[in-house]
Amino acid sequence: MRARSRDEDHRAATPLELFFDLCFVVAVAQAGKQLAHAVAEGHVGHGVYGYFMAFFAIWWAWMNFTWFASAYDCDDVPYRITTLVQIAGVLVLAAGVPRLFDQQDLTLAVVGYLLMRLAMVTQWLRAARSETGGARTMALRYAAGITVVQLGWVAVLFVPEGAARTAVVLLCILAELAVPALAEAKVQSSWHPRHIAERYGLFTIIVLGETVAAATVAMQTALDEHEALDELLPIAGGGLLICFGAWWIYFAEPIHQHLRSNRQAFLWGYGHYLVLGSAAAVGAGLEVAIEHAVGQAHLSATAATAAVTVPAALYLLTVWALHSRHVKQGAAQAVLPVSAAAVLACTALGGAGVLAAGLAVAATVAVGTALATRG
Repeated sequence: MRARSRDEDHRAATPLELFFDLCFVVAVAQAGKQLAHAVAEGHVGHGVYGYFMAFFAIWWAWMNFTWFASAYDCDDVPYRITTLVQIAGVLVLAAGVPRLFDQQDLTLAVVGYLLMRLAMVTQWLRAARSETGGARTMALRYAAGITVVQLGWVAVLFVPEGAARTAVVLLCILAELAVPALAEAKVQSSWHPRHIAERYGLFTIIVLGETVAAATVAMQTALDEHEALDELLPIAGGGLLICFGAWWIYFAEPIHQHLRSNRQAFLWGYGHYLVLGSAAAVGAGLEVAIEHAVGQAHLSATAATAAVTVPAALYLLTVWALHSRHVKQGAAQAVLPVSAAAVLACTALGGAGVLAAGLAVAATVAVGTALATRG
């Protein structure tokens, strides 16, 4: 398992990586579903905390595999089997998401997470066997760091619910985030900029597709039970405009040329927690808005609309921070921040807010395209 070249031509996502993404989105769907259920019941704080926990586990395991594969993917039998073990781990995690939300039971979710992360340890140990010097040290630091943090996650299971558990969870998250920076302090892994940009883009597409799918299922269920077409069509139209606009805005400019160093790449990669998390949360918000339209949600029209507009605005701001601000100039720099503010303001419209937010996102695409055409 020798490191691949950062300058390798035609470096693209593999079928195994695509299969990996599709299996991971199962867990994303579970987290979004539970978030929608909690918010619709009026338990917003509980739902957001559970979503934060579940999505971090999904995103962090996905991200670590993605960067490792960009540097060391050898596509042989041991590599494939270890990757399939990681896929099995995320499916166990997905099965544990409902318990995490409903009962604060982290056992199954942690077991699934440990499967993914310890499989990653074996990948780094294998890379260390094939490396020498600083690259070998880096690989061993990854293996040791990941292992130590997993002991922390096991300890979480024995901490009673409440402030103490929350504190330990936050410490484990900070430790996870610190491992790559410490491991690559002197030697950088040979990740491929084009490959990384493509992998993140593909996963963003899959998450947006899951958002559309979740909203479609919720729409179909509402129509079957209530036939409230007049109330549901504006939500459907606004939701589609938001999702279509989210795709357009993300891919408006190539980003791989910005990923030159670990400092740039880490900030960009870590920032995608908000991009991917908010994209999936839009789907959960659309479910809440649909349930409110047919009288099944226990919250106000403004709160139901906020479940869509808040993550949509967060998505726009984060994509601006990670992508647009590096390539846009002049008036184009203000398009996404202004759009985010406009989408957030649509919350005050209550039931009509989702459609208004969708129109605001569509207008954002139109303005951005016009400015780009003018150069």
